[in-house]
Parts: sequence; C-alpha cells; structure tokens
Amino acid sequence: MIKLFVGLGNPGPEYELTRHNVGFWWVDALADDLKLTLTPDRSYHGLVARTTLHGQTVWLLEPRTFMNLSGRSVAALARFFKIQPEEIMVVHDDLDIVPGHAKLKFGGSHAGHNGLRDIHAQLGTGDYWRLRLGIGHPGVKSEVVDWVLRKPAPDQRVAIEECIARTLKAVPPMLAGEMEKATLLVHTSKPPRPKPPRPEGI
Repeated sequence: MIKLFVGLGNPGPEYELTRHNVGFWWVDALADDLKLTLTPDRSYHGLVARTTLHGQTVWLLEPRTFMNLSGRSVAALARFFKIQPEEIMVVHDDLDIVPGHAKLKFGGSHAGHNGLRDIHAQLGTGDYWRLRLGIGHPGVKSEVVDWVLRKPAPDQRVAIEECIARTLKAVPPMLAGEMEKATLLVHTSKPPRPKPPRPEGI
C-alpha cells in the first residue's frame, strides 16, 4: 500500500502556476479531499500532512527544496518513519504525455526528470511508484526548460485539473495496496472525446 504521497514542484509564488508544479497541484487536491492542511516541517524540508486511514498512517509531502533537490526531502521523511520505496507515490509532470492524460508506473529510470533523478540518488533505488501527469511537449528540445517553467494555456490548465480530479479516484485502491486496480483506474481515466459538430440545418 502507499504510505507516502509526494508531489513535486518548485517553491515560491513565481512557480506556483507553472507546468513543473502539477505534482503540487495534485497533492493539494488530495489534501482538500482528505480535509488536511499541509504545514511546514523543517525536519523534512517541505510541507507535510499526516492522517490515519484504515488504521494506517499516511503522509502527504511537498518538498520545498527546489525540484533538483527533491530527494533530500523524500528520503528524510521516508527513512525516519521507515517507509519503504515501494510504499511511496511520487506525482510529477511528464513531457511525453498530453495534458489531460496520466500514467501510473512502478520503477524504471528517471528519464531526465531532475526531481526523480535526485529521489533515485537519495533513496538509492528507482523502485517507487510514479503518477505521471501530462503537460505536453513544446516540440523542440531547446524550449523544454522554458516550457515547464511557464503557465499552461487556459485549455491545458483545465485539462490538467480535470485529470487530477479523475486520478484522485485511484487513491482508495492505492491505500489498500490494490495497485493493479489503481493502475487500471488511472489508465482508463481519460478526458471525454469532444462531440462531433452537428450538421447544419439539423
């Protein structure tokens, strides 16, 4: 089961609404659902919330270390409370997925994502869960840094927020350790197809 939900992003108001912060948006939405308040905790270098669900302690964490040092925060909390890597869910932006879509996976490489790269290094393994929220790709590699640090267009923002709302439905099976069910929920949770235009005169 998942005991620690981590949202990745950068601290500060200038980054709050940028694509790179969709992990924060997701954890904020989960905190709202669970009626929790994230509060600063210097021991874990981030904003933290704690609750008990089904008799099990569950943590929410938003590192405040900047993206490329996210592992410092994750490892500090996980080690202190003896949370194993496979009990951690990291929610982050993904360039290779279009806005409005998400993928759930276990393990694998960091694929160049600086937040995941540092978590890999600090945990000493890549064997943790990731919820990948699509932000799309600018189409040119040289524009990626600027892309992730900019606000999404209004329609993309709506698509991402709707995706967050849909993927939150996978949290109960995550908490129950039913990861196959959670994966199915995430992968079948896609935005509705736009209706075709009605022919004129009807």
